[in-house]
Formats: sequence, structure tokens, C-alpha cells
Amino acid sequence: MTEPNGPLHKTPLFELHQTLGAKMVGFAGYDMPIQFEGVKAEHLWTRESCGLFDVSHMGPCFLTLAGGPRNDPDAHIEIAKLIEMLVPSDIQGLKPGQARLTVLLNDEGGILDDLIITRPAEGDEQGRLYIVVNGAMKAQDWDIMREKLSPHAELERADDRILIAVQGPKAEAVISDHFPKAAELGFMEGQRMFLNDAPVMVSRCGYTGEDGYELLLPSDGVAFVAELLADERVKPIGLGARDSLRLEAGLCLYGHDMDASRTPVEASLTWVIQKNRRERADFPGAEIILDQIANGAPVKRVGIQPLDRAPAREGTEIFVGDEKVGEITSGGFGPTTETPVAMGYVAREHAKAGTELTLMVRGKPRAAKVAKLPFVPHNYKR
Repeated sequence: MTEPNGPLHKTPLFELHQTLGAKMVGFAGYDMPIQFEGVKAEHLWTRESCGLFDVSHMGPCFLTLAGGPRNDPDAHIEIAKLIEMLVPSDIQGLKPGQARLTVLLNDEGGILDDLIITRPAEGDEQGRLYIVVNGAMKAQDWDIMREKLSPHAELERADDRILIAVQGPKAEAVISDHFPKAAELGFMEGQRMFLNDAPVMVSRCGYTGEDGYELLLPSDGVAFVAELLADERVKPIGLGARDSLRLEAGLCLYGHDMDASRTPVEASLTWVIQKNRRERADFPGAEIILDQIANGAPVKRVGIQPLDRAPAREGTEIFVGDEKVGEITSGGFGPTTETPVAMGYVAREHAKAGTELTLMVRGKPRAAKVAKLPFVPHNYKR
């Protein structure tokens, strides 16, 4: 991923990271913690207890009908119809408080970004959507929304605030100590709650495969984050473990496992396109995408299991016999599985689980096979 030129931005938690001894790196234009205690230890702690991630580099925002949100339910349909011009998912059908992962598409059906869209919970004004886009893509995404949806909708950036992810089997117990209603949320549900009279968006979702939450806090909420970290169940987790956790969970990283050259079908994300949107065929690139759903895509994102201890990194070529059939897009070592794990694209005819592959790792052929995703079962609160 190309880093922008110029000085790195700092999240509101930057000084706290330094106090905790974080090793910092540039990521998506921000100075971010790559690790604290060590990637393996942080990864395993998140699987066993509760990890806290600073994800304030992401692109939280609110898309609101021009003129402001309203109390009538038709306002949701109006704002949903607008955003559906850009994404292939059913946003009109979201229930109050429901969130949905979707993708922003170009006219060829290529993925410009992945994002989560949440409808306000029951009792809150409608005609407003809470949207979180990827940090590296937020300028592009927001420009598209403003260009395509103006003057019917207005975009309010919220990337000056603190966005944290609290993930792991003890996350519910930790967060419900501060937000009791958080325990009532199911997976991919969100609700506005309050911390010292300040609104906080609490969403039950995450990027690790574990149960957990994302919290959009005021920019002056550093003391609350420090309070969470003072809990013996919670440790700070860096980007290194965030990446190994999401890879074991079979989750895509934009710019690696999907990009503008890949359709949702090729990226094995066909499930983000609900039946009614397929029937309406009114989203960008619909003709190409629906043809791939009906007749198959030329390539497919799959899990790849190396059969020895050598990790296969991004860019590793994949062969069947003497024929190159694909390339690794994400790869590393899985601390939970205690094996190398990877994802990549292979030609459709070689995408079946169990297919034997050869990976060219540092110029040496290594045995591998197509594996079912995820490598570690998801533990979401259903």
C-alpha cells in the first residue's frame, strides 16, 4: 500500500501509545502502533481475553439527508436509496440499529473499497447512516459520495474522533461494565450510547473473527481508553496482530485481497449482494457481476494452506504443475493455528478445497493446497 508523502498524521491516542512503549510505523498516512508486547503474544491474548486496537485512522462518517435527519421512517428509505446508487447491498432493508458490510463499486464492478453501513437504532432520528470506510481510501470514498449524492445528502467526517476496536471473548464483559446495553447488541448491530453525556457509537463488529465492539468516542476520550487498558482483562494490540488475526479469520484487506480490478464475485464476497439487489440489477457494474454469479468468475479468492513451515507472502506465485494459476495476496504465520496461512486468487478450475498447489517461495517450490476459510472459526455473537 503506497504511503502518502508528507508528515504522518497522529491519532488522539498517539501519546498514550508512546507511554505504553509501542513500536510505531507509518500506515495509511498515520503514525500507528505496529506492536506493544509482540505480535504473537498480542494475537493470542486477543483470542483468549480482550485486545484493544486503535483504529482512529479509519474513515468514520455520517451521511445525512440534506436538511437533516427526520423522525419519520421514510427518511431511512430516502437516504438508503441514495447510497444504493454506489453499493450492491440492500440498505433500504436494514432494520433499526442493523449494520451491513458492503463494497463501493466502479462501473466495471470492481471494488473501490469495503465499508460498513449502520442504520440508526430505534428511537433515533432516521435519514442518517453511520458509515466506516478504510483509512487509506477515505479521501477517495468521501469524494465519490459528495460527487454522486450531492445535493441530496451531506457528509459529516468523524475521523477527528477516537475509534477503537475491543475484541476477544471477554470483550462483552469489559464493555458492558461501561455501557450495559452493549451486551444486548447482536453481531452487526449498533446503537448510540452515552459516556459522561457525550454520544458514543457502539457497534458489535470487528476484524479479528472474535466477538467484540467498535466504539466511536469523542476526541477527548483518551482517559476512558486508558481506563479500559487499566482493566486486567485488556491489553493494547498493534497492527501486526490485527493483520494476523484477520488473516486467520479469512477477512480481506483492501489493496491486497481486493481492489478495483476485482469484482465481489472474484473476491468471494457474492454474499454482500442480497437477492433483491440482484433482481433489481441497479448497482454499478451489475451486468458484469450478475454474469459472473450466473456463469462463474474467471478467478476466485481462496484460502491457501502451505504444507510445510515456510510462510508464503504476498506476491508468491501459485502453480498447478508447470502452469501458473494465481498469486498470494496475503500470507504469514498463524499463531492460533501454529501453521502458515495465506489467501490468494487462483483460476476458477483450481479453486476447489483440497486442490494441490505449488508455491514458489523465495525461488523454491513448496507444497500447498486450497483450504476452506476461515482458518479459525468465527466467534461472533449471533
